[in-house]
Formats: sequence, C-alpha cells, structure tokens
Amino acid sequence: MSDLLLDAVRRYAEVHAGPTGIAPTPIPGLTAIRATAPSDIDYAISRPLACLVLQGSKRVAMGSQTFDFSAGDSLLITSDVPTISQITRASTNAPYYSLVLDLDVAAVAELAAEIKLGPVPQESPVQVEPSDADVADAALRLMRLISRPAAIPVLQAQLVREIHYWLLVGKHGPVIRQIGRPQSHAQRLARAVALLRAEFAQPLPVERLASTAGMSVSSFYQHFRAATSLSPLQFQKQLRLIEARRLMTSEGISASDAAFSVGYESVQQFTREYRRMFGLPPGKDREAAMQGAQPDRSAARGEGIRA
Repeated sequence: MSDLLLDAVRRYAEVHAGPTGIAPTPIPGLTAIRATAPSDIDYAISRPLACLVLQGSKRVAMGSQTFDFSAGDSLLITSDVPTISQITRASTNAPYYSLVLDLDVAAVAELAAEIKLGPVPQESPVQVEPSDADVADAALRLMRLISRPAAIPVLQAQLVREIHYWLLVGKHGPVIRQIGRPQSHAQRLARAVALLRAEFAQPLPVERLASTAGMSVSSFYQHFRAATSLSPLQFQKQLRLIEARRLMTSEGISASDAAFSVGYESVQQFTREYRRMFGLPPGKDREAAMQGAQPDRSAARGEGIRA
C-alpha cells in the first residue's frame, strides 16, 4: 500500500510542486511535498497536522525534543507550536516525498464522542510512529480522487473523516485524542497559544495567559512546559524571531525595523537572540536569503533547538 501511495504522490508532486517543493492539492488541507536535496533548516509555527513520509528522511525539533523519521513513519503535530525542521535525506535519484493533511479539531471531537473514547494522560504535541496501513489506504483513495474532479465535492469529506478515525484508533490515538476534548489541557492551552499568536508583539503576562486557559498560574506554567518543552516566554520569543525572519527574508525590511515590528525594544538584544536561534546575525541571514544561499548553521542548531 505504501508503494502505491508513494507512486500517487510522486506523480502528482512532479507535475504540481513549485520551486519550494510544495504541491497543494484541490482537496483543502492536503499537500504533497517533494525535495531533491537535503534542505536548509526551516523555522515555522506548525499547526495541527499529520505528515506521512513516503521516501527520504526528515528531522523536526520542538523545544528540547528532536524527532528523526523516514519512509514508513508518520509525524503528528497536535498544537500550534514553533518547530525547527530539515529534510535530511533526499536526492535527484531518490527525492523526499511526503503527504501532509491538516487536522480538523472538530472532526476529532465528533469522532471521539461517537466511539466513546475516554480521557488520556497529557502527551507531547509532537509524535512520530510507524504509519498505520489503514491511514495510508484512506490517503491513497483521497489522492486518487484528484484525477476525478467531479468526485471531490462528494467524497472528500468522508475520506478525510476516515483518516481522522484511523488516526484516533491507531498508534497516534492518545496524542490526537487530546485535541478533541473541549476542556482537556490541550484545548485549554490552545486558547493561550491562540492569544500568543495574535498578540506576540505585545507584553503578555503569564497571569493573562493562565486566565485565558482557565488555569492557575502554576498549573498553566507546568502544563504549558510539558506540552511544548518551552516556557511561555520562550514560546513568545520564538514566535517573534520567526516572524522577524519572515519579514526580513520575504519582505526585505531591515533588521531594526523587523525587531521593532515584533516587539523588541532593543536591537542589540534582538540581534543576540536572533543569532542564537538562527545561527547568523540578522543582517547576514537576510543577505544570504536574498541571494538564495544556504549558509552553514550547524554551530547554532543546538542553540535554536533549546531556545
């Protein structure tokens, strides 16, 4: 089954992947990924998703945790968390291929209620497990819909729902189940994360975040750190730095303007923290990105992961 899914994703991505290797599909939330060489380190705020790796290897870090996975593995992210990722094995002869599906929190909640799944202990929002055959089978049937456009509006919803079902009852069940419980710690923390994403450039006292999550300050801090491997302040810092990097490399603004835009009052502090996370001072990183270079950041990778 995995070979059939790989073939379907390969054929689609070879035609539709853009310069970055991303190939959106006509099915909302479903994306094929292709890379013909190991990638530079990518910094992003990941939303809940399931990623089935079909060929090649990848590494994802969240806080102090690092996950290496390859063909036959699935990555599940169940919260909006800052991640550092890199495709580690890919070549022209054997490209990296994966299929990514955005998770539908409402579908998870509905399915968990229907099949009467009980509560589970809090788990890390990032998990890697061998791909379930039932998930791969449903994903293959979803990919096959693409060649039959008239069938997409009729059948896509039930196939996406089926994938969520198999994820819930399979190896990823305990971690995905958390996002479907309305008053679970994961859902409460998600409200605080949404506030952090919306107002990351503003001072956000931990008391306000805890209140948003409906927790005491001590309970919020404990559960937030357990879920993300970061303190709320470290999480906010990564949001700021990732957005600042996007502003400089995508929109071409200066380092000082980027620093002030994301809430820094000191350019010196911004420069110091930026270099610690990304491995280069802001100006050099912006220049390298504008020139399309991929500078060596290996000396700072550990610092970025721990930030």
